[in-house]
Amino acid sequence: MPVVRPSDAVVHEMHGARFVSYAAPSTGSEELCAWRGEIPAGTRAPAHTVSREEIFHLLAGELLITLDGATHRVTAGDTVIINPGATLAVENPATEVAVSWVTTSCGLEATLADGTRVVPPWAN
Repeated sequence: MPVVRPSDAVVHEMHGARFVSYAAPSTGSEELCAWRGEIPAGTRAPAHTVSREEIFHLLAGELLITLDGATHRVTAGDTVIINPGATLAVENPATEVAVSWVTTSCGLEATLADGTRVVPPWAN
């Protein structure tokens, strides 16, 4: 059983947020990926459609999550289940960084509104 220490996690930055990858094929995981997301105050990530199910758990802070056109205020302790094919947008309207933990299967891809496909390195 591999143990991934915080010093071994891989950090990526995209759309104003920080993604700290712990579980991925690069760290020994065969099926699942998991990362900590740090979403600064005032950040608004672009809407994107996901190819795989994601489980999004908010550890700290508050976010507005728009899922398939419906906006939800999510606070620490809440979990959002994002099904494959769902369109997701994340916004931090608060004054503090929001911290999340996300788990998905390896191979996740996201498609932006303009059709651009993104293969997040922290999920592959």
